[in-house]
Amino acid sequence: MSAPLASPLATEPALLWLVLLAPLLLGLLAWRFPPRRMLPVLVAGMPLPLATLWLLPRVAGGGVLEGSWAPGGLLLHWRLDGLTGLLLLLTQLLLLASAAYAVGQRRATELAERAFAGFWPLLGGLAAALGVIWVAADLLTLYAALELMGLTAVGMMLLPGKPEALAAGLRYLLYALVGSLAWLLGVALLLGATGRLDLAANAEAGPVTGIAMALLAAGLLLKAAIFPLHGWLAPVHASAWTPVSALHGALVVKASFFIMMQLWQRLVPEAQAAAWLLGALGSLAVLWGGLQAWRASRLKQVVAWSTVGQLGYLMLAFPLLAGTSAAVASLAWQATWLQLAGHALAKAAMFMAAGNLVLAVGQSRLADLAGTSRQLPLSLMTFGLAAVTLMGLPPSAGFTAKWLLLQSAILAGQWPWVIVLVAGTLLTAAYVFRVFRCAFVEEAPRHDFRPLPAGMDLIALLLALAALALGLGAEWPLALLREGGLP
Repeated sequence: MSAPLASPLATEPALLWLVLLAPLLLGLLAWRFPPRRMLPVLVAGMPLPLATLWLLPRVAGGGVLEGSWAPGGLLLHWRLDGLTGLLLLLTQLLLLASAAYAVGQRRATELAERAFAGFWPLLGGLAAALGVIWVAADLLTLYAALELMGLTAVGMMLLPGKPEALAAGLRYLLYALVGSLAWLLGVALLLGATGRLDLAANAEAGPVTGIAMALLAAGLLLKAAIFPLHGWLAPVHASAWTPVSALHGALVVKASFFIMMQLWQRLVPEAQAAAWLLGALGSLAVLWGGLQAWRASRLKQVVAWSTVGQLGYLMLAFPLLAGTSAAVASLAWQATWLQLAGHALAKAAMFMAAGNLVLAVGQSRLADLAGTSRQLPLSLMTFGLAAVTLMGLPPSAGFTAKWLLLQSAILAGQWPWVIVLVAGTLLTAAYVFRVFRCAFVEEAPRHDFRPLPAGMDLIALLLALAALALGLGAEWPLALLREGGLP
């Protein structure tokens, strides 16, 4: 188990909370003075990931920064370890990239001034909510952050103001509220069973704990769009702005999975039957999401359905962690979080590359991509580099993560997940190459390609390359995950 980091100074906790809450202030400032260029956004946001990089060595080697505070008599807890530090760094980099991309999209399109200004406080609220989710160590703080994340995500989906965006956004809100209700019922049962809200208060195994975990899991699975509770996800991306889709597919749905994994490991870590059920749902997600992506006729639909399928890989962690040996559990633990990080980078890059192609062509159907291989080679190359990670090809983070998952499944003798990994890779290749087949059609119609700011292509490319670099330099994050160990 990890030991708290001994430090005579309060520098680290103060810096951590400054990093968590600074995006709110930056978002409000950008609301009042919306940025017109990418460079000021990058300059204003870069200190946050740099500060997190400074904090990470403080939690290396199994160290933990943790504490509590008592507003109004409520005792709330927080905790920063290797895993949460990595997720915080990943979040800040993706938020920074999406913010800069949003400025480029504003220059390339005629976005409503009021809606563009409203994007920034919502972005700041989303950044703060995600940061608090990573470090929260009690159910009340998690609930507040989860609700803030959901409300800001819905608000960002509604920004286009189109009827289809409003319908999809309100549908998303309804699903989120149902998930929140299930969450609150589960929390109420746990509070009655333990009398405490902090995650360190492990409840005794029993019917009450099982029912509470089932309610919590149902609410979180709904928010994470895990099959078969995924019906809201693809429609909300159809009309959402590209940076919003990138953040949602890369981070928002992952936060609910993170919370579920933390609760599962503390409440019912040995519930093997339930773990296999979650693994089966993940397997169906991989297959169904891949098939729907292969059948989709529009580019953003392909990427959105791809998210449904790729999230299924994360669910394979549950059967590989429940009742298995320490070696299997360690491999599965590392693979899960590396898969999450690699997918987040690649998915954001893919959404941005797809958004660039749609903006430049002016059409979203795959058939309308004909000729883009000659006119938009950089956007298409970025899409392909991101797909390398999703397919799990070397040297990407997706390859390393799937290799570790494959090893853990074989060591555990859980052969169905091996089949799922292979089938999922083939399905991903099928829908990716379908996009490229349309893009390389020689008899291309004449398009009036809209010029895009160079930074939009560059940001997407850097994220796709980062996913590859994460695979090449995977030892650093994996070392942090190994040293921290299971919760």
